[in-house]
Amino acid sequence: MICPNCGANNADGAVFCSNCGTNMQQAGASQNPYGMPNANPNPTPVPPQYSGIPGGVQERNIALCIILSIITCGIYTFYWLYTMTEDTNRLSGDPNATSGGVVIILSIITCGIYTWYWLYKRGEIIDQAKVRRGMPSGNSGILYLILAIVGLGIVSYALIQNELNTLAR
Repeated sequence: MICPNCGANNADGAVFCSNCGTNMQQAGASQNPYGMPNANPNPTPVPPQYSGIPGGVQERNIALCIILSIITCGIYTFYWLYTMTEDTNRLSGDPNATSGGVVIILSIITCGIYTWYWLYKRGEIIDQAKVRRGMPSGNSGILYLILAIVGLGIVSYALIQNELNTLAR
């Protein structure tokens, strides 16, 4: 199916565009035997397709992520931070978004202060993705930031992962 919003090619029967998150059933996406977009003659550039999962987001077990973070004395948390960054970057569709590796380096250099900024921005990206899909959204970034400031950053990570799991479905 071709997305009428961005022209991306999606799996047959897809509910949401894997590139921009548009509800394809409401937007009237169509099958095109020639693989050409039927919509906007000047579509936005389509970033590479990652997987068949909407938005390229992979579902992860939150409890397992928390347990691995505790068992490894926080080392797994860096990997989790990296994967959440990459997943939210795919949701945003921003080709110039800060990569997961850079986020980890900046977090280490600033002794975790950059992570507070990261949490706030991830909340904004998730809220925008939810709005694009017609889901209710709030100001999640503020909640994630406050939790991190009071020492509950892992709870913020769990909430972000929960939202990513919801958006991956």
